[in-house]
Amino acid sequence: MMTDVMEQNGEPARTERSGVQEHPLDARTGTQEPDAAARIVAIRERIDEIDQALIELWQERARLSQQVGKTRLASGGTRLVLSREQAILERFRTALGADGVQLALLLLRAGRGPL
Repeated sequence: MMTDVMEQNGEPARTERSGVQEHPLDARTGTQEPDAAARIVAIRERIDEIDQALIELWQERARLSQQVGKTRLASGGTRLVLSREQAILERFRTALGADGVQLALLLLRAGRGPL
């Protein structure tokens, strides 16, 4: 049984060029080479696992940070400890550069809310 292969734009995929049989690009991987496509799928599976771990860690960190803030306020402390936030920003900047600072700012906001 033969099935039609469609491009992302809905047009039929070209399967032959100059008399040479050609595999259409795999829409999931962007390659027509089977070994490369399989490798891409495997790598992406690991990326998805890492993404899930990052999401779970993000949520845990935000909960813990919120607990710290509530405990500090309940004991008469300040809403923020700027020296702590600066240390976190510096740690992320040192490890990841400018993008690390942006990531740290997002993490801090998730835990304490916007300023």
